[in-house]
Amino acid sequence: VQLQASGGGLVQAGGSLSVSCAASGGTFSRYTVGWFRQAPGKEREFVASISWSGGSTYYAGSVKGRFTISRDNAKNTVYLQMNSLKPEDTAAYYCAARYSNSGTYYPRPSEYNYWGQGTQVTVSS
Repeated sequence: VQLQASGGGLVQAGGSLSVSCAASGGTFSRYTVGWFRQAPGKEREFVASISWSGGSTYYAGSVKGRFTISRDNAKNTVYLQMNSLKPEDTAAYYCAARYSNSGTYYPRPSEYNYWGQGTQVTVSS
């Protein structure tokens, strides 16, 4: 599976931004997809994930209530809608995928087999 993240950019604090992860080369509808982010000098951290069916979603505490993950399996795409953005949300955002036919929670980068390139999100104060 190849993943292509897009949609990052520069936004003011309090604003909104949506990033997308387009997949190719596999049966995307059988993959759990996660979003992670990494700021300079920090470790990559879990942001959100969505099960193959979209029936199970998980969020990091720092983004819960502000970010929404969704997917369109017909378009092989996962979305991350980010609202009420804060300067501390500034990071490179990565999407990742792993095969799973359940709604299991996978918060660790090591649990994912496929990664897209990062897309930069910068939130100005």
